[in-house]
Amino acid sequence: MSEPVQLIECPRDAWQGLAEIIPTELKVEYLLKLAAAGFKHMDAVSFVSPKHVRQMADSEDVMRGFLAGLPAGTERPEIIGIVVNEQGMERALKTPGVTTLGYPYSISAYFRRANANMSRAESRALVEKLRRATKSSGHGLVVYISMAFGNPYEEPWGAEIVEEALVWLKDIGVRTVSLADTVGTAPAPYVGALYHAVKDCVAGVELGVHLHSRPEGAAEKVLAAFDAGCRRFDGALTGLGGCPFAGDALVGNIPTETVLSALAARGAETGIRPDALEPVIAMTNEIRVKYAHEVRA
Repeated sequence: MSEPVQLIECPRDAWQGLAEIIPTELKVEYLLKLAAAGFKHMDAVSFVSPKHVRQMADSEDVMRGFLAGLPAGTERPEIIGIVVNEQGMERALKTPGVTTLGYPYSISAYFRRANANMSRAESRALVEKLRRATKSSGHGLVVYISMAFGNPYEEPWGAEIVEEALVWLKDIGVRTVSLADTVGTAPAPYVGALYHAVKDCVAGVELGVHLHSRPEGAAEKVLAAFDAGCRRFDGALTGLGGCPFAGDALVGNIPTETVLSALAARGAETGIRPDALEPVIAMTNEIRVKYAHEVRA
């Protein structure tokens, strides 16, 4: 009997660091192709300052075009909009089509300051505001624990630090959390061991993974997480994009194709047919060639 797994496609993470701006209408077309291919969950837009992430300056327009382009009667997918401050939260809540807000909560003080210029207390206060606002508005909320699998900054790290963050998130009412291997350096055994070590402390919370990897290690990481009990995976077609802090040009998002093939080996069911991906993969490759000098900034 096949086991259901939730797959979140992440074009936002794939696009945000590309050197050339992708036209709004092309982003809309891409998201519509993802929906036609069967993706029910997309990390599609972010609401951050255009000064820092130029590629995402048109998120409201992208969502407007996407909703207009969906065929009548089509079930709307879950759309995650990433926010990093209160202004972004307000924008996301006002944008039709965004169903879930996502926030990267870092357990690394260095990364938190470099990525969002926040203290731990400020970041936690924002998560609490997000929880209250999304509960009131009927939106979903997913919190990503950045640097969950370790960091290169010689800071304290361990399963107990991840567990403390998870328990706090559960206690304030967050019900979806994704553990992020932000810099993509955790070996597969670390991925499986950490997930296994912390999953029981958040019973009732949907606990997923957002992994980055060099291509040769991607499938092994997916299987390590799956075998440890994970049933929620983020991916990006062809592995486009990733984290600018990785420091390795070959470290990118886990390719969705790799996630699908690895999970198929375990008999898992994602609801995505590999043959349905061909038009979107072709478009992804076109974007890579035309817009990518992948600077990841």
